[in-house]
Amino acid sequence: MSGNGNSSKKIGGKNFGLISSIFAIILGLLVGFFILLYSNPSQAIGGFRTILTGALTDGSKGIGMVLYYATPIICTGLSVGFAFKTGLFNIGATGQFTVGAFAAVVVGITVTKLGNVHWVVALLASVIAGALWALIPGLLKAYANINEVIAGIMTNYIGLYLVNWSVKDSKALFNMLENRSKPVAPTAIIPKAGLNQIFKGSYVNAGIIIAIVVAIIIYIILDKTTFGYELKAVGFNRDASKYAGINEKKSIIWSMVISGALAGLGGGLLYLAGSGKYIEVVDELASEGFDGISVALLGLSHPLGILLAAIFIAYIKQGGFYLQLFEYSKEIIDIIIAVIIYFSAFSMIVRSFISNRERKRRKERTGGSAQIPTPINEPSVYGSDTEEEIREATKKDIMREDVPKEDDLENDFVGTLKEDSEVDAFKEDTEKVALKEGALKEGALREDKESTLNDNKEGSLKEDNNEDKKEGGNK
Repeated sequence: MSGNGNSSKKIGGKNFGLISSIFAIILGLLVGFFILLYSNPSQAIGGFRTILTGALTDGSKGIGMVLYYATPIICTGLSVGFAFKTGLFNIGATGQFTVGAFAAVVVGITVTKLGNVHWVVALLASVIAGALWALIPGLLKAYANINEVIAGIMTNYIGLYLVNWSVKDSKALFNMLENRSKPVAPTAIIPKAGLNQIFKGSYVNAGIIIAIVVAIIIYIILDKTTFGYELKAVGFNRDASKYAGINEKKSIIWSMVISGALAGLGGGLLYLAGSGKYIEVVDELASEGFDGISVALLGLSHPLGILLAAIFIAYIKQGGFYLQLFEYSKEIIDIIIAVIIYFSAFSMIVRSFISNRERKRRKERTGGSAQIPTPINEPSVYGSDTEEEIREATKKDIMREDVPKEDDLENDFVGTLKEDSEVDAFKEDTEKVALKEGALKEGALREDKESTLNDNKEGSLKEDNNEDKKEGGNK
């Protein structure tokens, strides 16, 4: 029986998630190969080899470009993954990314007297802007129970057109000839931190270091702090968390705000990289936000997994630039990424199905006494935390002074059982006494009847004797 439990943990836990991610990548690459084969059979093998090795064509420069492209999608992946971990789907990361980028560019262009801390202030502006933009769906979710996906989609387009209007309407920001924003001041560009000497000719800078540090911080918050446990507990089951003394509305808002701050940071890191990136006035959402979804799914919403998944996505995108040498369209890479997203999401559905089946089997084995409560807001694709981990997290949250302890509840329950047993015993004693009294009464009645009959018999015998005596006297 223990063996079955361990196997189910492996199936429904992180091992299954890792296998499913690898499986999704392999299937995505296979689909890409068949598309290449269909489009141009003679160049299919060469094109596929380019996807796998194209990023290494330019040596250290190619690797540096991979890290440069990975930097913003690490942040958007952390944004989506953080929301997944806390039971939310932050599809509004694209809008938060755009608004954060806009705030960084505004500070980078208009505020020019900050010296060496200029780029730091611009990055902080991107973080704050992304957080405030995510606050909107957070408040709607917490207080009006409006689905965060719907609110996120709405804020995506509102943010896009608001930024377009703000750039185009400002003489200080808008480059009319090229229909885009002006370049930021040199002091607002993120320093290279010596990486330009290692990866010569690439745009990589200290942003990749910042992204890695942020990933470590997010890991600590989620897995090593009470605050992170509370956020995950609310995502797993709002009602149970509320009973445990957690403010579920506050947790939802914090989840969305932190998620938005991460997405905004990604926008700032990209547009302050000094790579000639400008805010284009176009009717198109930033792809980095949607890439964050695929990165979060592939990385199982774990910060380390997100780092690796972001580097992989950036790697095949960099290889895709060389596909045109084989007369292929670079959009084939987008198809491969889309297929990977699809199979990653499908694997989560399978995982949820297996988990539900194991729950039913466990319930049948225990006769329903050990049923795992089904969460109201169950995260079907919300990260890699198993039910055991979430329950353990919730248990740690409950062990606080301001809420009833589990032992206290158990003692109360035992006390209630004792009281019930005493009441039952009293009832039994009362019934026994009543039966005894009934028996005594019945015995007394019988004795009365018997004595009455005996008296009657004695009386009739006396009368018979008297009559006999009278008859004898007459004779």
